[in-house]
Amino acid sequence: MSPDLRVIVYPPDAEGGRRVRCDGEILGRALGPGDLLEFLRRAGLDPDDVRLNDGLLIEWRGGGPAVWAPDTEGA
Repeated sequence: MSPDLRVIVYPPDAEGGRRVRCDGEILGRALGPGDLLEFLRRAGLDPDDVRLNDGLLIEWRGGGPAVWAPDTEGA
């Protein structure tokens, strides 16, 4: 796995999907951790080496790896 890659997972949208970017390129919209790992595999990473909560490879916006639903509190 390249330490130079930068992955950003954006906050959940209204349906709970999260946009995923790697090095500025949109990889897709993940509906859960399995989708995210598949996008990273297609980007050349080994899913067995990816730790979703390590904070080095993935920048989580709007909640970490356990958040896959929109924040509806206060709505």
